[in-house]
Amino acid sequence: MKDRINIGIIGFGTVGTGVVRILNQNSSLIERRLGIPVRIKGIADIDTKRDRGVKIEEGILTDNPLSLIGSPEVDIVVELIGGIEPAKTLILAALGKGKSVVTANKALLALHGEEIYSASETNSVEIGFEGAVGGGIPIIRSLKEGLVANKIESIYGIINGTSNYILTKMTDEGMGFSEALQNAQSKGYAETDPTLDIEGIDSAHKLVILATLAFGTPVNFNNIYTEGISKITPLDIDFAREFGYKIKLLAIAKLMNDEIELRVHPTMVPEDYLISKVNGVFNAIYVIGDALGSTMFYGRGAGEMPTASAVLSDIIEISRNIIKGSKGRVPAFAFQAGSRKRLKVREMENVISRYYLRFSALDRPGVLSKISGILGTNNISILSMIQKSRKEGEAVPVVMMTHEAKEKDVRNALNEINLLPVVDSKTVFIRVEGESRYGIKGR
Repeated sequence: MKDRINIGIIGFGTVGTGVVRILNQNSSLIERRLGIPVRIKGIADIDTKRDRGVKIEEGILTDNPLSLIGSPEVDIVVELIGGIEPAKTLILAALGKGKSVVTANKALLALHGEEIYSASETNSVEIGFEGAVGGGIPIIRSLKEGLVANKIESIYGIINGTSNYILTKMTDEGMGFSEALQNAQSKGYAETDPTLDIEGIDSAHKLVILATLAFGTPVNFNNIYTEGISKITPLDIDFAREFGYKIKLLAIAKLMNDEIELRVHPTMVPEDYLISKVNGVFNAIYVIGDALGSTMFYGRGAGEMPTASAVLSDIIEISRNIIKGSKGRVPAFAFQAGSRKRLKVREMENVISRYYLRFSALDRPGVLSKISGILGTNNISILSMIQKSRKEGEAVPVVMMTHEAKEKDVRNALNEINLLPVVDSKTVFIRVEGESRYGIKGR
């Protein structure tokens, strides 16, 4: 019987510091729950001098991560450096040494998860990655265990706090995108280079992980349609409000007849839906199962302590398995490896959705009939329309909400409409999910 679990942490940045802080604060509580203490055997980081504001034992810090991976005293390796390399090499080395691994590295798992999951299976060790999606929200364990009896039908997630903060500022305070981004950067919510967040790439990384677990299929990151929020304007947010909607950056996964939809993009959601009320840096993940129905997971999606909480939940779960001599109790993939099926990913052009369309059209006779005619020719019917005050001879916004239509038809129609001489700028379109309780208002 082991008398302690020793961990080796690789990466002593924000999350690594959080892990140490929680272990310092809650060590006795964790021991009461686990039965034996969790001890830090070593911490590897390129900077061994900087004060992180947490207490660690003398001699714990090293700049050599391989010394932790090779140590027979380390039971679990915790990778918290992020990025692809050297994180991938270090994780595979640890798994190859027969050590279980905990990571919060969503980009690595999105791009190389299949190799890493397979390595954990091959070496009969565990890979924990609760912190990779949703910060402290226990969505990974819920998909693996809590919802295991359900056929997951769909997932809708606000899984990037930076983008949600920006959209909240634009919605609640009328900020433009650039101003809201600068505000997020000044508060430390957005990086100096915010591309991964605002262009939807971070959300797409996380969606790979969620879809892999939910549907029991390998998911290629390149098959996820990804669109960010940088083109969203206060004007569209105001029109959304008139229709009874809010704009959120959603990660969406749907299963339909052995085919899946995987997409990340700005989405209009009814303002009375719970997920519309998720503001600031908070995350929410809405899961629909055939037995359970719908449920929503909500909480802080990033940051030192929420993510460290998730990392420690993995450490403790793996520790329990080590204590009991259990290996592979829950498959890394959530499905038994031999039972996974490769599902076809629906091409974006074949996705069916409702659409918000905003045209900038010159106020001349026959303009609406031309636009409506092109939409009709492409199998797109109009549900409602808003046209602002007329300014003869000037371009005015004309906003339409459509019935369900195929993406390909919408794009074909807009390509044709944008060539009309009476349309003076490229048409804005935003996909719509859900039904507003207000109905669709027109004037």
